[in-house]
Amino acid sequence: MSFEWQLAVRLLREGRAQTALIAAGIGLGVAVVVFLTALINGLQANLIARTLGSQAHITLTAPDRVVMPAQLPGPGEFQSVQPRPQRVAPILNSALLLRQLAAEPEITAISPLVSGAAFALRGAADKSVAVIGVDPEAYARIIPLPAQLVAGEWRLGSEEAVIGRRLADELGIRTGDRLTLQSAGGRSLNVTVRGIFELGVKDPDRRWVFLSLRSAQNLLNLTGEITGIDLTVRELFAADTVAARLQQRYDIRAESWMSSNQQLMTGLRSQSASSSVIRFFVLVSVAFGIASVLAVAVVQKQRDIGILRAMGMSRRAVRQVFLIQGGLLGLLGALAGCAAGAGLARLFAGLVRNTQGDPLFPIALTPDLFLSATAVAVVTGLIAAVLPAARAAALDPVQAIRNS
Repeated sequence: MSFEWQLAVRLLREGRAQTALIAAGIGLGVAVVVFLTALINGLQANLIARTLGSQAHITLTAPDRVVMPAQLPGPGEFQSVQPRPQRVAPILNSALLLRQLAAEPEITAISPLVSGAAFALRGAADKSVAVIGVDPEAYARIIPLPAQLVAGEWRLGSEEAVIGRRLADELGIRTGDRLTLQSAGGRSLNVTVRGIFELGVKDPDRRWVFLSLRSAQNLLNLTGEITGIDLTVRELFAADTVAARLQQRYDIRAESWMSSNQQLMTGLRSQSASSSVIRFFVLVSVAFGIASVLAVAVVQKQRDIGILRAMGMSRRAVRQVFLIQGGLLGLLGALAGCAAGAGLARLFAGLVRNTQGDPLFPIALTPDLFLSATAVAVVTGLIAAVLPAARAAALDPVQAIRNS
């Protein structure tokens, strides 16, 4: 251990009470940062997981049909544009598009699908539903629907279906029961319900009916065609950028989960901003605490500093001593704060639970959180020690000894 390190540690030990007090203050600040960050990150991860539990990262559909504006002649010329009614249209050249998408490095999973409106009939009851035809293995890589089954199995053979729990309750259906689906074009299909899922979202649980891709194509009179492609990308928050690039490159309509959930994104940004503001002020208070303690130490140790300077200790070495003290104070406080913050977070998660017994506020305690909190505390300690270190190094040895 170098002389500067030995001297810094000795000075901290001599003022044990003062060192313990400032380390406790730093630890309290770090604990607040760890707890709030873990809470907000957990809430954000939970919200995103719930959103993407029923939605792909990117959904591709056929582009909207548009009409060219008509310019009417005569005085006061004007353009009259009437929007064209939209209908579910198949994607042209879908086989080629699927091959091209498979070569995109940002895309990790692809699932073609067919969707359309139909009526679910059982006895005297009928419900308007959304029929979704998928390849079960490919779709499960996009949406974890097999994990959301409350009854039956995720199986979509010929004339087999998987439906939402609310729809099953309204029609009085259980697994193994028969159900008739009738499209707007008059086609009908009798299916056996093989599974019942519950996503916790009202509309999917009440309206979604999953069929095999071929069964849905036959029901909706779209043999050999698809109406959409669901995608998963490597970087979750890069979905908007990837969607814009795909739309421009392939002349397709691409909608990311971020653009279709603007309110959620606004809420996430607000949470992140509020967390950053809190962390900033906590770190400012920690920095002022360290700086004030070291400034007092400079005054208290003025004679000692003067003697060391008179014995040949360089200004640089003096600065290093106080910078080491600032870094050590930040490290001690960070270790205590990380332990306290983790304990507080786990205690909070254990006490606040919902009716099912699960934590009401999920907590995300990750190694990255502790490492970043420790690094920030140490850097804050070093920055806070800059001015006291400069003041100590600037002391004149003769004046320091004479005035002490």
